[in-house]
Amino acid sequence: MARRPLPRILSSGSASITRSREVARTAAANATDVLHPLIRVVRGLRLLAGAGRQKWAATPKERRNPILFLVAACVLVVVLIPYGPLLALVTVMGAAAWKGRERTPARTGPGKAETGRLQALYEALVPYFSVADDPSPLFAHGGDWAKAFSGYEFDGDGRVTRLHVSYPAYFTDGEAASRTRIEQLLHAKSGRGREYHFAWNEEGNQLVMSVLDALPTSIAAQRFVTAPGETVLGFTDNDAVQRTVPVTDGDTTRDAPPVVWRTGARSTEPHLLIVGQPGGGTTTLMRSIAIQALQHGDVLIIEGSGTGEYACLTGRAGVLAIECGLAGALTSLEWAAHETERRLIAANRARQAGHSAPEDTRRPLWILLDRPSVLGHLAAADGRPDPQELLQVPLRHGRAANVTVVLADQFDSLDTLSETVRTHTRARVVLGHSSRDQIETVLGLEPHTTPTPDVPPGRGYVRLGTGPVLRLQVPATPDPYDDATSEAHRQAVLDLLPTGQTPLEATVPDPATPATATPLTPQNALTAEIALTPEQMSLSD
Repeated sequence: MARRPLPRILSSGSASITRSREVARTAAANATDVLHPLIRVVRGLRLLAGAGRQKWAATPKERRNPILFLVAACVLVVVLIPYGPLLALVTVMGAAAWKGRERTPARTGPGKAETGRLQALYEALVPYFSVADDPSPLFAHGGDWAKAFSGYEFDGDGRVTRLHVSYPAYFTDGEAASRTRIEQLLHAKSGRGREYHFAWNEEGNQLVMSVLDALPTSIAAQRFVTAPGETVLGFTDNDAVQRTVPVTDGDTTRDAPPVVWRTGARSTEPHLLIVGQPGGGTTTLMRSIAIQALQHGDVLIIEGSGTGEYACLTGRAGVLAIECGLAGALTSLEWAAHETERRLIAANRARQAGHSAPEDTRRPLWILLDRPSVLGHLAAADGRPDPQELLQVPLRHGRAANVTVVLADQFDSLDTLSETVRTHTRARVVLGHSSRDQIETVLGLEPHTTPTPDVPPGRGYVRLGTGPVLRLQVPATPDPYDDATSEAHRQAVLDLLPTGQTPLEATVPDPATPATATPLTPQNALTAEIALTPEQMSLSD
């Protein structure tokens, strides 16, 4: 049987209904646009009324009557003044319009891309934070990452900048290898090229990963506010140390957290070892230490590389000698050993006699040895003793004699350092790009951060004795005679250099004057001992 067509009214009803809906939507949209100011004011009045009710409900009963009296007085004043009610109405409408404005809702959770990153981090940690026998695992494939990540922050590019991880109690967080695997995984998944800090809370089974800001490199050499016996090696993070010093950073002055190394008779780490890569800034740190040491002591510099990095200190007051050759280095170190023994004997005799130590024994003596491996190679080829053997007396007894030894060398020559040097240099610095294994070899402990592949000169890590490993940025102290040095840095270093005659010129007697006995002081002892006979040297000791 053929199908009969629908009536016309039924076939055209759907089209008319659709047109009616469109007309209704258009009318509603136009009405909303026209009445938008009124809607905004009404919304604001509702919010103001709600805030007023909450304020009234929170007001104690004994204070309500004074408030009502104050409101009535204000209303009376508004009514009596000219145009008062109109101004009050305009003010209320303006406040309602401002209160009822549309605000962009604040985002309370991660976006889609950020959620994907957190889920990827969660899935990557599952093999390390889960076992097959766990009845209710915190980490499981396809699980909820919100249970394990209690806190997170992202930067403008959507990369994780801070992550708070809760891990199960059976994870072996007491083993360094287990912690290193987790740190390397989070470093790789969160984005390379940044330096991450990992704070492990073994007691609470919590791990906090955060991205560290780069240490500033704009702090140049200057006079630091320190006491005698304190040397600023560089600057670190704000929360790493409990002390700050005022520094000049460009055209401004601010407080910066320093890494202060204390030397002297009460120091627990009287000697320093600096290890780095070529161009890492070891010589810059040595030059900075020498300039600071000249404020209160005398400096003996031995440069194994022979490149003239310390030429700016030649002839300065307090600089005993700057030796670049093997013969001069051996002679200077032999004198340093005798001077250490002389100081010990003089101080011991003074204590036995009930007197204070002589002034020349209390003045600090610094021995700076740059690249001892080069001098050791030359000594072995020439059949002479290694210069490091002559450092045994200053290293072992330097603290009691106010003698400080600072050595700097590179990673490829680390195995040439003698056992005495390794034993008595408890303060260590690592500069330049280096792996975690290299840092642990020198400092004895892995850093809690991930080293970055590209670091500026003078950037590294420091550990004083058994203390924690800290990040370090050495103040810019370039060679002022180098053509590549900027004018600002050149002038900053030159302003810190002391003036005066060289020790040799200060000890050469005038032929026209009669010869007189010259006391043996650190300024003239190096020249005097070379001219003395062995019998005279024993008497002077």
